[in-house]
Amino acid sequence: MRPAWKEKPRLLTQVAKGTALLLTVVLVLVPLWVIISTSLAPGQQIIDNGGWALWPETWTFESYDKVLSNEVTTRALMVSVGVTLLGTLISLVCTVLLAYALARPRVAGGKPIMLLILFTFLFPPGFIPTYLVLHSLGMIDTYWALVLPVAVNVFNLVVVRGFFQAIPEELYEAARLDGAGELRTLVTIVLPLSKAVIAVVGLFYAVGYWNDFFRGVMYLNDNSMYPLQTVLRGYVTQGEGLSSEFTAEGTLAQAPQAMKMAVVVIATLPILCVYPFVQRYFTKGVLTGAIKS
Repeated sequence: MRPAWKEKPRLLTQVAKGTALLLTVVLVLVPLWVIISTSLAPGQQIIDNGGWALWPETWTFESYDKVLSNEVTTRALMVSVGVTLLGTLISLVCTVLLAYALARPRVAGGKPIMLLILFTFLFPPGFIPTYLVLHSLGMIDTYWALVLPVAVNVFNLVVVRGFFQAIPEELYEAARLDGAGELRTLVTIVLPLSKAVIAVVGLFYAVGYWNDFFRGVMYLNDNSMYPLQTVLRGYVTQGEGLSSEFTAEGTLAQAPQAMKMAVVVIATLPILCVYPFVQRYFTKGVLTGAIKS
């Protein structure tokens, strides 16, 4: 008998899969559309609908204008962009170098180091020990506290290491015969062949840095240094983070949901713009590294 996965799917199975897929798309797109629609709707319509709008009666960008003209939000946006770019760069460099070293055979101490790294994956350090270490290093109230504690993600490291191990050993031997050292081999041979996994891991790191709000609360005492997600959390949950000009003008003061949704859209838009360009690397990058590992 042929395996079950080689059999032609039944009509009922295809209908069930299509229904499940359609339901999933609806569950994802409807809340997203409500957020966008509410951010573009006039204040009176939002008030009449109880704090949301499914379709704006008139399209207005007043809430976006208020948010982007506010010093708190624009400064937080610049902080998030800077932390994301710097953190992603540092994380990629550290992850690639460490993964390459652990992927090569006969590296002194390679297995014990790998076991220690996997141990931190199973038993991650708590926030209190991490805070005490950062405090002793003088990194509290600095942007380094948002980057260095999470510079290397164990899952991403394992995926990149597995991808490097999948590269044929003959290429490494050819490079050694040509007199190339380890660094030159990494730069000229390994990295060009690893664009897929590096793109995927880079996106994982960027999303992590961009969406992180808790470390801003934990390690930053100066509100002016908050990244966008921390400001967004304070505003959405506690009504904090925006200046008083937002509550001084008619409908916007009566419908703060419009501004909340505008901040959510601004915080989500960069990742949505980057994702389509990296999506084609996902299957090749993650599956190859994970299977080899």
